[in-house]
Amino acid sequence: MKIDNALIKNLQTQIGKSDQKAFEDLYRLFFPRLFKFCILYVERKEAAEEIVNDIMVKIWRSREEIAAIQILETYLFVAVRNHSLNYLQKYSKIHVSIEPEPGAAEMASLHNPEKELEWKEMNLKLQLAIEQLPEQCRTVFKLIKEEGFRYKQVAEILNISPRTVETQLFRAIKKLSTAVASFQDDSSKKNPKNGLPLSLLVLLIFAI
Repeated sequence: MKIDNALIKNLQTQIGKSDQKAFEDLYRLFFPRLFKFCILYVERKEAAEEIVNDIMVKIWRSREEIAAIQILETYLFVAVRNHSLNYLQKYSKIHVSIEPEPGAAEMASLHNPEKELEWKEMNLKLQLAIEQLPEQCRTVFKLIKEEGFRYKQVAEILNISPRTVETQLFRAIKKLSTAVASFQDDSSKKNPKNGLPLSLLVLLIFAI
C-alpha cells in the first residue's frame, strides 16, 4: 500500500511543530502496517504492539528532528525491524510465523460452488506454503506484495542488497508456484474438468 509522500511530509512538518493531531494521524496511518510487519518477526501480538508503540513514542519525543528524516516510511520499517531483532535476541525461542488474514485472497465470485471451494482450498494451500518459506524469503515477499515497496526500499529495510531482494523474491514465487501447481495436479486428478488455467494460478499468488 503506497502512501502519498506529500501527505507524509506535511505530517512531518506539523509534528515538528508539536501538532498532536498530526501525530495521531501519522500513528493511525502507519500503525496497522508496522504492526503487521513486526508480527513477521516476533509472532506475539502483544510484543508487536509494544514495539510499534515504543517507536511511535520515540518519534513524538524527538519530534524536533522528524523533519530531517528523508523517507519516514522506510525509517519506520527499519526501526521496527531493528527493535524486533533486539526482541528476538532477548527471547530467542520465539520464531517467525504469519497468521492468514480472514478474507485474504478472495477472488471474484466464480458463481460455481465447486469452483469456489477449490479456490478456497488452493488459497489455504498457498497460505501454508507462505508460512513454510524461509524467513528472509517470506519477509521480502510480504513487503513487496503487500506493502508495495520497491527492491531498493526492501533492501534498506532488511539491510540487504537489492540483488538479494530480487533473488529472495524469485525463490518465493518459485516455491509458491510449485505449491499451487501441486494442488492443481491433485485437483485435476480428482476432477479433470475442474482444472484451473495457469494464468489464474499465477494471479492467485499475487492476489492473496
